Amino acid sequence: MQVILLERVPKLGQMGEVVKVRDGFARNYLLPLGKALRANAANTARFESERATLEARNLERKSEAQKVADVLAGKSFIVVRSAGETGQLYGSVAARDVVEILAAEGFNIGRNQVHLNTPIKAIGLHNVAIALHAEVEITVELNVARSAEEAERQSKGEMLTSADAIYGVDEDALRPEDFFDPEADGNAEDEA
Repeated sequence: MQVILLERVPKLGQMGEVVKVRDGFARNYLLPLGKALRANAANTARFESERATLEARNLERKSEAQKVADVLAGKSFIVVRSAGETGQLYGSVAARDVVEILAAEGFNIGRNQVHLNTPIKAIGLHNVAIALHAEVEITVELNVARSAEEAERQSKGEMLTSADAIYGVDEDALRPEDFFDPEADGNAEDEA
């Protein structure tokens, strides 16, 4: 199906371009969301008459997105989650969680604007891309940790995926005597 794009669509084209897309993509995404019109003579004339308005609206949206991007770019957010000693999360951090974290900080971001290929399943520092507008994309850092103290240690560059890092114990230096009392008699039950 041939469509006229009413705004820039990533990996497809710029505003005003006539592009060929699959019928389902046009019917289910582009046309209902107002991102495109069917390419015919009447719609081409309509687009040309509304072009100045569409460009002005696009420029306004882009400037608003740029203002948010200037505030949000480079920020780091702490996410506290339960995790095992190896750093594997018991759950995950998905796009929905990123939206909730940003909403708590006062940023209104949609879930479809968060570009997270797979959910985050390990503690550590993770970069997440956020598309505020088709032409404005930023990256924020998520500091996923077990507690706020660990998040602070992680932000300084410390790795928290071993017992040494978590508990301050060198696991290679541990001996069996550290766990058992050598003076304890195994026959304590016989004496009683």
